Amino acid sequence: MGAMKTKNLLWALLFAVIVLGGVLVYRSLGKGEGTVAVVSVDGEVLERIDLSKVRTPYDIPVSTPYGNNTVHVEPGAISVTEADCPDHVCIYQGRLTGSGIPIICMPHRLVIEIEGGDIDG
Repeated sequence: MGAMKTKNLLWALLFAVIVLGGVLVYRSLGKGEGTVAVVSVDGEVLERIDLSKVRTPYDIPVSTPYGNNTVHVEPGAISVTEADCPDHVCIYQGRLTGSGIPIICMPHRLVIEIEGGDIDG
């Protein structure tokens, strides 16, 4: 392989790495992934909320045979603000703003997680 071909190959590889890095940064800023919050109890989905489209904060009461929670939805975030479980770990977990560790209320079998992509319609 000639020196010119090697140089062109290196430039093409550098360009590909820069483009891939840009895509990863774009996705990490919440433009494409990590905007849909899924609220479920016992694995059954109760709500799917696109947090990027929320303009006004609101609460969702979640009443199950296991107990009661209040889920607070705001632009770009979701949290549990009230629970009648004994330990309140779900409240102490704070606001969930991106994919990662979900909010879990074990006594009430409530799970809130953020996944990427659009809401299936």
